[in-house]
Amino acid sequence: MMIQVAPIAPIGVSIPSQNRNKLQPWRTRKNGDNLPVFVSKKPGRFGNCRCQKTDRLNDIIGKEINGAVDMVAAEMNANNVLVDRIVADQAERKPRAGTNEKESQIEKEAWSLLRSAVVNYCGSPIGTIAANDPTDPSMLNYDQVFIRDFIPSGVAFLLKGEHDIVRDFILHTLQLQSWEKTMDCHSPGQGLMPASFKVRTVPRDGDDDATEDILDPDFGEAAIGRVAPVDSGLWWIILLRAYGKFTGDLSVQERTDVQTGIKMILKLCLADGFDMFPTLLVTDGSCMIDRRMGIHGHPLEIQALFYSALRCAREMLTPEDGSADLIRAMNNRLIALSFHIREYYWVDMKKLNEIYRYKTEEYSYDAVNKFNIYPDQISTWLVEWMPDRGGYFIGNLQPAHMDFRFFSLGNLWSIVCNLATEEQSDAVLDLIEAKWNDLVADMPLKICYPALEGQEWQIITGSDPKNTPWSYHNGGSWPTLLWQN
Repeated sequence: MMIQVAPIAPIGVSIPSQNRNKLQPWRTRKNGDNLPVFVSKKPGRFGNCRCQKTDRLNDIIGKEINGAVDMVAAEMNANNVLVDRIVADQAERKPRAGTNEKESQIEKEAWSLLRSAVVNYCGSPIGTIAANDPTDPSMLNYDQVFIRDFIPSGVAFLLKGEHDIVRDFILHTLQLQSWEKTMDCHSPGQGLMPASFKVRTVPRDGDDDATEDILDPDFGEAAIGRVAPVDSGLWWIILLRAYGKFTGDLSVQERTDVQTGIKMILKLCLADGFDMFPTLLVTDGSCMIDRRMGIHGHPLEIQALFYSALRCAREMLTPEDGSADLIRAMNNRLIALSFHIREYYWVDMKKLNEIYRYKTEEYSYDAVNKFNIYPDQISTWLVEWMPDRGGYFIGNLQPAHMDFRFFSLGNLWSIVCNLATEEQSDAVLDLIEAKWNDLVADMPLKICYPALEGQEWQIITGSDPKNTPWSYHNGGSWPTLLWQN
């Protein structure tokens, strides 16, 4: 079933998508410089902002690639990613010469809401705020520009032919990547992108008649729960690739500072650690579900975005300046990650029957039950809910634990970026169609299914009053998710 959605800002124009705190202006960078500022007496674009580019990475050194991994190369050449599909779809929808394609009333209303949420910096649009509700006296940090929230807005602007706001968003958020980020005397790894930023207008030092715009970022040190955003850098890479494909302007991705920014994100994600799995290990609340919901570990949403960002980055990295080793590392990770998700995260009736027959406590290299999953973990609701035709990727996989909840974003994005095989993609769509009343109904689309209730809700969410059953992140309806369809 094909869903047509108007090109609006589906993220939070009128529906809150995050629970956020106000933050204090950031005044320190690693080199001790002041904030990048803009003097409002002299409006202009990037040239008038006192922003500094990040230094190039000197520690990413590589040799010439002796041959790309055939499996990944063949797959990436054979399959399209999101931006390729949308470009083709937009070309088909483009009105023929001499025709007059009119916007519907709902599209006009949507664009009006979107434009009312636009934020300006340096005299130009730079993004859209997370929520625009004039009746809400307590905005917390909904009036900030969130990287993840701007993605569907950015795609809408690209479809509309308004490319400058996307370009400005990409380049200005990149400037924030190099800032010093500390919490209780600890700093995360280089390459972290902020969860959000706010444009503040303050008096200019030494001139009472002039004001200047400053960017005030939040890397998680001011957010509720103090969790760093793992998904921000991944979404940034995906949007950068989308911008280049839509506009044909590859000069942005080829810039020295942009290439460095991509490498810094990749280095952070591909860093060696204690984990034996190719998936990214993250804490609870580090993505769209930014409150405690029991997704710590290896949540599907992060893995799908990781896979998509790796593919996009591989297309954009220039084959010079020591990129060879990084590209080789990406190829190897793509192979391992795609196999891991397709093999171990997938569940359907056949897989459920296999899990029921699992032996436990297997100690060997050829164990069938590699993660020591106990069959009793399969809930009664899942057996009754799973259709004979269809399947989906589970929400999380850890030793002795499978999170059988259906997470919409992770499953849909796995289809979009071809992390799912063709058969698995069809099966996910078959399941959504079969369980339409549970997942979509009249108020699309539930962020996850089923909701945590009773004692399970108390233990996993900490009795979070915002994530009560069937609301917000706990099985709440998020129309924003429709943009991926």
